[in-house]
Amino acid sequence: MLLFPGAEPLDVFGPVEAFVVAEWPDSQPKDPRPFRVLTVAQTLAPLAMRGGARILPDHDLAGCPPLDVLVVPGGPGTRTEYRNDALLRFIAARAGEVDVVASVCTGAALLGGAGVLSGLAATTNRIAFEWVVSVSPSEVRWDRARRWVDSGHVVTSAGVAAGIDMALHLVERLAGEGVALATAQRMEYRWDR
Repeated sequence: MLLFPGAEPLDVFGPVEAFVVAEWPDSQPKDPRPFRVLTVAQTLAPLAMRGGARILPDHDLAGCPPLDVLVVPGGPGTRTEYRNDALLRFIAARAGEVDVVASVCTGAALLGGAGVLSGLAATTNRIAFEWVVSVSPSEVRWDRARRWVDSGHVVTSAGVAAGIDMALHLVERLAGEGVALATAQRMEYRWDR
C-alpha cells in the first residue's frame, strides 16, 4: 500500500482489511496467509492522512522490497501528489514489475500521472471525476458507471468504499472465489461484485 500525506484512511484500510482477513480454507491461525501487507511512502517519517490520523510506513521508496501488488489510494493528498515526480517515478517503475497495480478513488490521478493508465479503461471517484480526467492522459478510456474496472495488469476503483469491492475482487482473482467470499463474510461486508 502506497502512502502519502492526505491519503483517505478508508482508501488505505478498506483494502488492507480485505487482504489481511483473507485466509486459505481450513487454515489455522499460525498458517501462512495469502497476502502479506506492507506500507511504503516517500520517507519513513509518520505521515498524516485525511483527518489527521498518523501512520508509520514500513518502507521508504528507496528501501521498498519487491512487490506483487501495488495499491495506490486516493484522498485530498492526490491534489498535490499528482505532481510529485519521485512518487510518480516509483509508481511507474513498480508498475512494470508487479503483477497488479491498483488504485482507489483519486489514486487514479497518480496512476495517470505515472503513465500507467495510457490506453486502458479506468474509473475513479465520481465527485472528483472531472479533476482526475483533467490531470490524466487523454487516451484513458474513463468508465463513469462501474464501481471498479479490471484492465488486466491495472485495476481501478471508484471512490472510497468501492476500494473494498475492488480489493475483494483482487482477493478472488489472486486467491480464488471461495477465499474472497469467505473474506467478505468475515468482514460482514456486502460485496458489490
